[in-house]
Amino acid sequence: MRRTGLSMLVVCAVVGFSILVGTAVAQPDSRKLSTPSIEPTRSASAVLVLGNLIEEALAQNPEIIAMRRNFDMMRARVPQAKALPEPMLSYGYNGNAIPLPPFDIQKGDPASARTISVTQEIPYPGKLAIKGKMANVAAESEWWNYEQVQWNVIAEVKDAYYDLYYLHKAIEVVTKNKDLLEKFTRIAEASYAVGKGLQQDVLKAQVEVSKLIDQLTVLEQRKQTAEARLNSLLFREPETSVGTPTDIKPQDFSLGLLELNQLALSNYPTLKAQQRRIDREQYGVELAKKDFYPDFSVGVTYFNRPGMPEMYGVNVGVKLPVYWGQKQRPAVAEATASAAVEKQRLDSITTVLFFRIKDRLLAATTAQRLVKLYGTTIIPQSSLSLESAIAGYEVGKVDFLTLLDNLVTLLNYELNYYEQLTNVEKAIAALEPLVGLRLRP
Repeated sequence: MRRTGLSMLVVCAVVGFSILVGTAVAQPDSRKLSTPSIEPTRSASAVLVLGNLIEEALAQNPEIIAMRRNFDMMRARVPQAKALPEPMLSYGYNGNAIPLPPFDIQKGDPASARTISVTQEIPYPGKLAIKGKMANVAAESEWWNYEQVQWNVIAEVKDAYYDLYYLHKAIEVVTKNKDLLEKFTRIAEASYAVGKGLQQDVLKAQVEVSKLIDQLTVLEQRKQTAEARLNSLLFREPETSVGTPTDIKPQDFSLGLLELNQLALSNYPTLKAQQRRIDREQYGVELAKKDFYPDFSVGVTYFNRPGMPEMYGVNVGVKLPVYWGQKQRPAVAEATASAAVEKQRLDSITTVLFFRIKDRLLAATTAQRLVKLYGTTIIPQSSLSLESAIAGYEVGKVDFLTLLDNLVTLLNYELNYYEQLTNVEKAIAALEPLVGLRLRP
């Protein structure tokens, strides 16, 4: 009867897992970055919702906040760059002597006067407009850097979340199998006590139980580390309870390499930021060429002469770029070289981008194939093998060690299944910052 009861326990466990891994796959229905407006949950017993975590990270992560402030700083430079230089206000005295204080007028001297003048420098037409464009594209570049940091943080949150999901499932699977092994151990001990079993069966079962206890200890430590990592991304205290992740169902991922590459060329924030830097350097070349043309200054002067008619003066000045060989021409060469450097960096970013996309896509598709293999073939076959071993053990045709080996094998396959399931999601999460789009709902 003990063996029959154990048989029913094991069959229920493996059938339940087979139903889980056999769940029909579903297609993702959204690629856009969107997060639900739901308050994040921190109760240890609550269900941990990924969307809530992403929303909280976007609102609380210090790196994201710092990048937003950096963009605000760059945007504030745009009107400054387009503004004229500050005018200069001057006060002076004309005369043969300087009676102090104050500057008194030498009465009877028509050349003696107090002067107040205002002078305004005026850059050559087009220079300020170019400076404004340079500041504007620099701010745009910083915006895309800000977007990239958001995507990176989202990917890190997802990676930490899927790590935590795997560890919860691994602890669940190992605990379930430890309970079964403990039942095996009691059966082996009972058989040995009545002279129908072997001592090595008892010892082997005890060793396997101890190994699972050791495995659970390591998994629990890893779970706590994963929780602390997740809390750090959300700017929480490391000891904050995070709850239990929601269950993950297998989903197909059908996007190919060419489609992902095209999405990346259109949406990868780092690529857009670099393109804005190239624009800035090209504007810099235009500005350097404009420096061959002179800037101007216009001034107005008021002459105060007590007892005599007031006078006014106007002056116009021109800066002469006579040192163009030492200044303007090298400046153009410098700006041209800087633009070429940024273009080369764009090529480098694109090359690395395509490699990273292929690497993550291969990881996702490989893990996806393994999930299907474990879920539809290996685990069902291993479950049948365990059931057969149990049946054989009950009638004395299979020894205890074979039964034990089948159970441990099924345990490892179940752990591999959940590991590959999370590997799929982690690889897709790593693709999202590269294409600048949501690839999972």
